[in-house]
Amino acid sequence: MRSLPAPMVLAGAWATIATLLTTAKINGVDPHAWLTIPCSASPAAANSQIADLMPWKFSQ
Repeated sequence: MRSLPAPMVLAGAWATIATLLTTAKINGVDPHAWLTIPCSASPAAANSQIADLMPWKFSQ
């Protein structure tokens, strides 16, 4: 299997981030406040509780 070129990988990562930020805004959540929670969580917690980290579950 061939690897994707770096620009394509970065484009995919940016698309994911942009989608999450837009979803937060649509749900009336401050994206910066919301991002501090999953970014400060440990990777193990983030993987096991991904549904709880979604913007529509966030309460400010």
